[in-house]
Parts: sequence; C-alpha cells; structure tokens
Amino acid sequence: MINLPCRLSTPSLRNALHFYTPRGLLAAAATATAGPKQSRFSSTTSHERSLEDTTLRQIFDSHNDWLQFSQHHISDLARPSRGLFQNQYLIEPSGFLKYAQVTQKKCQKIVDDVLSAASTEAYAAIPRQLDLLSDSLCRVLDIADFVRCTHPDAQYQEAAIQAYAFLFDYMNVLNTTPGLNAQLRKAISTHGASGSWNEEEKMVAQILLRDFSNSAIELPAEKRRRFVELSNQMKALGNEFLDSMTPTTSYLDFDIRQLKGMDPLILARYSEGRKRIRLPTVGDVPYTALGTVEDEATRREIYIAGRQSSRKQTKLLERLMVTRVEIANLSGHESYAHMNLSDKLAKSPEAVVSFLTALSADNAPRVMQELVRMKQMKAADGISTGIEQWDLIYYRNRLNVDLKPKSRNPDFMPAYFSLGTVMQGLSRLFNRLYGIRFVPRSTSPGETWHSDVRRLDVLHETDGHVAVLYCDLFARAGKNPNPTHFTLRCSRLISPSETGEGPDSPQDANDGMAVSSFINNHQYYQLPVLALICDFPHPPHSSVPALLGFQDVKTLFHEMGHAIHSILGRTSLQVVAGTRCPTDFAELPSVLMEYFASDPSVLALFARHWETGASLPYEMVKNSLLMHGRGQGLQTETQILFSLLDQAYHSSLPVDMNGGFDSTKAFFDVYDKYSSVREPRGTNAQGFFGHLVEYGGTYYSYLFDRAIAGKVWKEVFSGGKDGRAVDREAGERYKEEVLKWGGGRSGWACVSGVLGEERLKDGGEAAMEEVGKWGVHD
Repeated sequence: MINLPCRLSTPSLRNALHFYTPRGLLAAAATATAGPKQSRFSSTTSHERSLEDTTLRQIFDSHNDWLQFSQHHISDLARPSRGLFQNQYLIEPSGFLKYAQVTQKKCQKIVDDVLSAASTEAYAAIPRQLDLLSDSLCRVLDIADFVRCTHPDAQYQEAAIQAYAFLFDYMNVLNTTPGLNAQLRKAISTHGASGSWNEEEKMVAQILLRDFSNSAIELPAEKRRRFVELSNQMKALGNEFLDSMTPTTSYLDFDIRQLKGMDPLILARYSEGRKRIRLPTVGDVPYTALGTVEDEATRREIYIAGRQSSRKQTKLLERLMVTRVEIANLSGHESYAHMNLSDKLAKSPEAVVSFLTALSADNAPRVMQELVRMKQMKAADGISTGIEQWDLIYYRNRLNVDLKPKSRNPDFMPAYFSLGTVMQGLSRLFNRLYGIRFVPRSTSPGETWHSDVRRLDVLHETDGHVAVLYCDLFARAGKNPNPTHFTLRCSRLISPSETGEGPDSPQDANDGMAVSSFINNHQYYQLPVLALICDFPHPPHSSVPALLGFQDVKTLFHEMGHAIHSILGRTSLQVVAGTRCPTDFAELPSVLMEYFASDPSVLALFARHWETGASLPYEMVKNSLLMHGRGQGLQTETQILFSLLDQAYHSSLPVDMNGGFDSTKAFFDVYDKYSSVREPRGTNAQGFFGHLVEYGGTYYSYLFDRAIAGKVWKEVFSGGKDGRAVDREAGERYKEEVLKWGGGRSGWACVSGVLGEERLKDGGEAAMEEVGKWGVHD
C-alpha cells in the first residue's frame, strides 16, 4: 500500500499521489545529522561493509541488539531532543502549529511573488516557485498526516491534526485565488513551447494547470462556491461511508454440527454453550468458515450475511456517486471517471474498459479450468448443483490440500525468514541491482515515535547518502495494521535563493532535516525521508527472532518497491518526485518486487535457517507459489468485476437515472454480464466496497500494473533465469527507463523504453488493450 501525500492541489491543492529523489546525485553528507561535506561512503572498506551487513540483520532480529547499538552510538543520552525526524519545530507537540504557521508565511511570500510576476524572467520561474510552494506545504502536511495516524502519543496526534487543518484551510484559500491560475497560464503561453523550460518544468506546469482546471477555478464565483460545497460534501459522505461498512447482521448462531470442518479452537472461542456457536459476520472468522465448513447451506448463510449492508449504507454510496458526477460536470467533464482519468495513463473510461475486456478474455480459460475442477470435486461430494460464490474459497482450499505441509517441524518456511535476514537480503539485492545499501544509524533523542523504530541510511556506492528510511515493522496496540509506505519529505533541488551564507544554511532552509550536496558545484538537495510501516508480530521471547511467513516476505518486498521508487526517482522538482506519478503507474515498482521475493537467486542472497544457517529448500517456495496460483483465475476475475463496477459507478449513470440511481441494480448489471459465477440476490455488497472512496474510477490500476510488471519481469529480468534477477545490467536498464524519472516522464514512455516497445510510447486505447492481452500471471 502507498500513502497518498499532498501536492499543489485540492484538487489544485489536494491530497494526491506523489513522492521524490534527484537525478544523477554525485555526493552527500557524512551523516544525516551533520552539515553537508564530502562523502566518506564510497571509500568504505569491505570489512566495514560486512560489519554493516551483519549489524543490519542483528538490529531487526534482536531488540536488545538494537538498544545496545543505539546507546553505543549516542555519546550523551541526556542531551535535548533534536525533534521528530530531526525537525527543529517538532521537539514537542506545540511545535506543530508553529511549524504550520511559519510555513504559511513562507508560502504567502511565494504566492505574492507569483501574483506580481510581470517580466519574462519572472514568468519563467513560476513552475519552480509553485513547486516550492507545493513542497513547503507537503513538508508539513505529509508529516502531520503520518503522525496523526501513527504516533502513539495522543498529544502529538492532536497537534498534527490542528496543524493539518490549519494548512488545509489555507490551501482552500489558494484554491479560490484565480490569479495563480491566470499567472500559470501566462507563463505556459510564454515559455511552454519556447524551449526555455526543461521537461520537468513543462510537466509540472501542465500537472498544476490540470489541477486548477479540475478545481473549477475559472468558473464564476457562485459556481466556485458550489464546487467547494460539493467537495466538502463528497469528503463527508466518503468518510461516513467508510465508517459504516458493517453488515446488517453482526452475528450468526449455529449448532456446532453445522460447522463441521472448522478449527475446534476457533469454535471454542465463540461457543455459546456446549453445542451452540455464535460467529461474527465480518473479519477473518467468517472467511475461515467459508474455506473449511463442509455444509453448503451453512456456507451460503455465512456468505450472504457478510454481503448484506443496510439501506442507509447504499443510500450513502448513491449520494456520494451523484455528488461526484455533479463535481465533474461543474469542472466541464462528462463524468467523475473522465475527470479523474485525464492525468492517468488510461486517459479515458473507454480505454479502461478496453484494458479490462482484453484482460478478461486472457483470463477466461483459467477461470473455466478452475470451475471445471471445482465442479468435479463438488460432484464427488455427492452434490450435483453448479459452483456458487460460497463454494469458491472452500474448493480452492480443497485443491491445495496436497500442497500443504504435512508437519510443523522446526524447518518450516518462516524459520528461514527472520526479519533481520529479509532486511539484509533487500539491502544485498538493491546493492547488486542499483549500487545502494542500507546502513543502520542510531537515532537522536526525540527523532522517532517509538522504541521499535529502526533508522536506516540509504547509501549509494558513488553518490553517498541518498535517503533516510525509518522502519516501524512490529505490531503494537493501537497501531494501524495495514502495511504502508509513507514519504515524509521528498528530495528536490534547493535553489540558492532559499539559503544564505554559512555551512548550515541548507538545513535551516529545510527545518533542520538532512540535505545532500553535489561536490563539484555545491548544489544542495533535500534527502527523501521515508517511513515503512508493517504489523509483524514480536518474537515470543528474546532468544528467537521475528519469523515471517512467505506472504509477509512478499509484503515487505512490495512496500520496499515503493521505497526504492522514492529513493531512486530523482528529479529536481518535488511535484514529480519518486512515487509522485499517475495512480495507474505507482504500483509497478512494488508489484514487480514481489517477483524478486520468490526468485531462487534472490533468496540465495539471504534465506537461511535462523538457528542452523542452512539454505532454504526451494521446494517449499514452489509449493507456496503453486498454492497461491490455484484459483488465481477466479480471484483475478473478482478484481476485474470490481474494476468494472468502479467504472459504472463513476460514469454519468448516477445522474442519467433522474434521481432514480439504484446502486444494487448497477451492481447486478455488471455481475450478470461479466461474472462466471452467479451472485445471489438479496445481497448489496457494494456497501462494503471501500476502495470506491479512495480510487474513484482508478481501481483498475493494480491489475494494470500487475500486467506491466509481469511483462517487465519476463523481458528485462528474463523471469529470473540465468541470474538476471540480481544482474546489474538489468537493474540499470529498469532504473534508467523507469525508476529515476518518478513522475517527470510519461508513464507510457517509461514502459515503452524499458520494454523496447516503440508502439506503446504514445499510449491510447490500443495500448491499454495491448497491456490487457499480456494478462496477469503470477
């Protein structure tokens, strides 16, 4: 999962998808806490690197080792706080609001300069000035957003909420300042085609112009007020919808005989007497029941109960969809999908449907094979009816019985995946592919939000210190369990006008946080500051490290895919930095990393038994991949159905019905046309489709990036054959054509470049259809 930070927009100053790092960085700081000076990292000896590599494993495998490491490197534990993330304003919670207020004053100075621009030179500077405006706001908002949902201290959470609200209100003021839009248009008309702007400046100018346009900035004042009113209404409806995703029935009562096949330990937890069981209708328990209960009627009851939302919930959804169409219409678009797709690779709903239709055709034979096998198994159980929705999980589990381990001996797979060895493996892999590695660093007082947090500095073999990565990977009470990558601050080129004289001025210009520099010309860059959040269990006792299941390993590789995009996606402007790219391109690096997680040559870098040091038998991984692959056709079809439903809801349909929009009818229209397995009437599962709120017409993105990632894995990394998964040439090709650009290059140009497919360079509906034909084959 990728967190959605801000850029200059709501929509023109809204929360959107984007991050960063600068191109061709040649040197750095000796540490993130010191002022910029010549790097010592490129001259690190092999012995020192070996020690760093060993320490990396130890600090994740042992909390005591982490504490000893941190204390050993802190000369004065009593020294005062350096501030959260070493931000000079965040020494205490009250500093958050001051940080926001100081930032607002800096931003207003930039706004005044843009509004007063009159000369050719002043107009030429507008893209970079607006990028600095965006960066200044994001440096507060992204940290505040992270702190309010991650920091365990309620005072910090409340302070972050106040700071966020303060600057969000200021952004709304900017949204109603037509002069900014007018000045940007004048700048584009003067310099957009003159050759005086580089490609990044042109890209940023067009992105911001589109955002202003989507915010209805050019409408008369009355319609702009209506736009703001509808936008606030949309946000409120979305939040209420997400908070209300519960079935109409919370529990189901069963006789214990109806639940034959289910784990007795689970049943014991929900016992209402010797023979009565009360099961919840949401969460892992009903999912487990659907996969294990032998009685079909019981599975049917559980399935239907979990997909019945209240009439109030479906009405909320319908009001939200109507509101979105009205917003789009005010902005001059036919539908919300048309508006939201205008800056994506797809460009239009028609292109999305072309992709999904082609993907469905590629996937159909797998679905049919799976259904035939399931029907045979059901017939062998003495049941002549066809496969129903409540059968799918059950018979998929039955298909995998022969692949499940027969015993839980000490050599089962997680024993080869201690958290420390997996982090070690990621560092070794990135070093081979891109020449970067992770080096543990002690933290200053007040720098992190919990003692579980480890800090890693990301070092390049020639460029030095290129990023800071905070890893908060262990579960704890009150912590959001969803694996997520946050960009707390992007990297960007710091202009000379932002700094005064003196060696510490770049840090002062960046709130005390770290910067890096070019050795030759003393240009400074913000270091990207990232946070990786996971929910892995603490080890049961200090002598055993945290051991990860194979799916946990894939999750960590996935999130590190986002991180490597933030680290290597170097541009001089932060609006197009790292993962600040179109939504339907942002998952490509993370999905691709999942292939590396199961490659033999990658696993050989690190997968060792935590006690014996024995190498992982690859047969275990093959079995896991086979289990995951069985039933994948039907799972892919489900995602296609959700994507088509997302398109239908975000079309003009909600207003075409003249007040009679029925989301349940629209749901069944999609399922009846495209699903291979009938959805039972009496359900309204759209009430639980929370991704509708976040994605708004772009839910297809994950399938789209899975198709591209599979093609890149096959064509660039040769599917892992002959060691290509750890080959520098392949890594450099991928980095040069995809990662380093962030959002500063057309996604289609990136795909075309890395695959050598010139015909894809300009995108379009035919290109979307072609990607669909590639299919998704994990």
